[in-house]
Amino acid sequence: MKNVRGIMFDNDGTLVDTGQLILDSFRHATKTVLHRDFPDSRLMAKVGQPLTVQMWDFTEDQEVHDELLRAFREYNHAVHDQRVRAFPGVIEGLARLKRRGYALGVVSSKLHALCWRGLTITGAAQYLDFCVGADDFPEFKPKPGPILHGAGLLGIPAGECAYAGDAPFDITAGNAAGCRTIACTWGVFPPERLQAESPDFTVHSFEELVDLFD
Repeated sequence: MKNVRGIMFDNDGTLVDTGQLILDSFRHATKTVLHRDFPDSRLMAKVGQPLTVQMWDFTEDQEVHDELLRAFREYNHAVHDQRVRAFPGVIEGLARLKRRGYALGVVSSKLHALCWRGLTITGAAQYLDFCVGADDFPEFKPKPGPILHGAGLLGIPAGECAYAGDAPFDITAGNAAGCRTIACTWGVFPPERLQAESPDFTVHSFEELVDLFD
């Protein structure tokens, strides 16, 4: 890929495989707090945006919203370290990109500390120059602000960066920031949802993503 010096990634569903963990955490929270079962499609509809935003889909009451957040995080944090793992090819691929001289970072809608913890456990963190979490910037995807902030941390114009993610919000934000965008089809969203946001590239494995930068 010509004229690209920096590569930024989404975290969950792109580098780190936490889809089932997130779904289980939603099931626990909604069952515990609301005493209801929701279709998986509704529980996962806005994965890729901050958790506090997603919880408003299940209530309009602030106290209930906060209790949903608490129940989700209590369950998620209790089992996170045992269940978090990198997708196939991610660690090797990040190492290849780093050896080639690319600046690498993560822009996630997850809180910074837990995002970085997962990246550290999986071994991905050693190849990354920064992590932007939901608590590091006042805007969130699909707005471009977090990605523009990430490009600033790299010291590289957004037009010379690529952004890869598995959610439509990732592609929308990356396009708006002026990055080259890469849709990753191994996350929780179907390829047609990603294609609707007009990514520059679509890849079906992390190895295929790395090959774009040969």
